[in-house]
Amino acid sequence: MSNLFSIFDPTTEINSMPMNWTSTMVGLLLIPTSIWLTPSRNSMALNLLMNKLHAEMKTILSSGNQNKGNSFIFTSLFLMILMNNFLGLFPYIFTSTSHLTLTLTLALPLWMTFMLFGWIKNTNHMFEHLVPQGTPTMLMPFMVIIETISNLIRPGTLAVRLTANMIAGHLLLTLLGNNGPTMSHTLLAVLITAQILLLILESAVAIIQSYVFAILSTLYSSEVN
Repeated sequence: MSNLFSIFDPTTEINSMPMNWTSTMVGLLLIPTSIWLTPSRNSMALNLLMNKLHAEMKTILSSGNQNKGNSFIFTSLFLMILMNNFLGLFPYIFTSTSHLTLTLTLALPLWMTFMLFGWIKNTNHMFEHLVPQGTPTMLMPFMVIIETISNLIRPGTLAVRLTANMIAGHLLLTLLGNNGPTMSHTLLAVLITAQILLLILESAVAIIQSYVFAILSTLYSSEVN
């Protein structure tokens, strides 16, 4: 028996093989090769987007260091999350970014890598981050505890923020859609209008959350240098 949360169920299987998770990467197969190989309006728009993101992330990565940081991993992360967020807006396509299984898998290894690199290569710099400049001596032990907790919860907040935003929008769309068959023609027109507006809002959320995830990952990386 299905319920409201059945749209987030990843257990659809074919020959004991879970198929819903294939939507995580199947979007790459839908991108025509002409975008990558031949100049076109779409390829120019994609290149413009990637160049803008690369320039912004490179500025963040090099803000505390003279060496220019490599931002390609973060722009690729942005594109992957954006693709999955948009695919989830289409009917009957599983939204993989609405599960902590995916978002935590992305956030935790990144955070762990940054922490290991920072504490091994820049130990003194990492200790300096635990006590902000100008902190009174009496408050230093408390600031160390607060900053440590803040660092430890970073992968969780990254993952939960993306997951919660994806779940909230899809639940609203599902709730409105389930009420359609019981409404009169006048109310149905209002419902369709509301769903279109909500779909536009969800499209904006898909872009914003992808950007936030990538930018915060970039900021966490810049702090260890």
